Amino acid sequence: MKKVKFIYNPFSGEREILKYLDYIINAYQKNNLMIVPFRISFNINLENAFIDIDESYDHILISGGDGTVNQIINIIKNKNIDIPVAVLPAGTANDFAHVIGMPHSIRSSIDMILNSTPKLIDLGKVNDKYFINIFSCGLFTDVSQKTPTKYKNTFGKLAYYFTGLKELPNFKKLNLSIKSEDNNFVGSSILFFVFNGRTAGGFEIAHDSLVDDGLLDVIIVDGENILEKITFLSQFILRKNLEYPKGIIHFKTDKLEIDIENNYSTDIDGEPGPNAPLKITCEKKALKILGYL
Repeated sequence: MKKVKFIYNPFSGEREILKYLDYIINAYQKNNLMIVPFRISFNINLENAFIDIDESYDHILISGGDGTVNQIINIIKNKNIDIPVAVLPAGTANDFAHVIGMPHSIRSSIDMILNSTPKLIDLGKVNDKYFINIFSCGLFTDVSQKTPTKYKNTFGKLAYYFTGLKELPNFKKLNLSIKSEDNNFVGSSILFFVFNGRTAGGFEIAHDSLVDDGLLDVIIVDGENILEKITFLSQFILRKNLEYPKGIIHFKTDKLEIDIENNYSTDIDGEPGPNAPLKITCEKKALKILGYL
């Protein structure tokens, strides 16, 4: 019987995963796979989950939000672990899980994973850190870091909005320089995204992005007429207009360099990201994933 390392964050989302532990173990045993659990906690090093990983393991099953998945993927890549990964949507937004096609239901996701074969997908990499879904900087982009877990668990996605609104009075524009092989941008900006996936905070922004096309989607919102830009972006997110309006720049690339004059914090899958200058690349076919449609 092959083993499956099950790494779960009991604090993610509304702690829904705790209701499904028996279902998960039973479903895997019926498929001749033995679950080896690792519970994420604040006082235990996450790298301890990988001490026993060897050829006896079939895959790694992750339950948690995008930040949890990001941490685990970075450990996997840094340790050169080359077994498939599966992701359950058990966080607040679950952007990456939904981009790869995971249903909202934990039970349905488990069934999909167990009946799938591994596929290769891309990862983003900024300096020496990988990202699964999004790297960003600017207005609203670090609200996940600043939103207390208890608010996420109580209010869900609404907690992000409450935190984001508090940031508005103190916001200052980014002085930004972005260079790629075919596209450059120099000027003021209120925010920018570099997507491997498509969504941020549960909202689809990079509508035509794919996780297996060998490219990253770059979206820059310039710093002119801020209220107008926020209105345009809101309409775009709500899918009322799928064309990028004037002042919102979009292009695809497999590598770019970014410099930010102001000392702004960055966000990488909901976790603190590195400081500028930044070198970002698309690491093509870098991860084996289960359940991807």
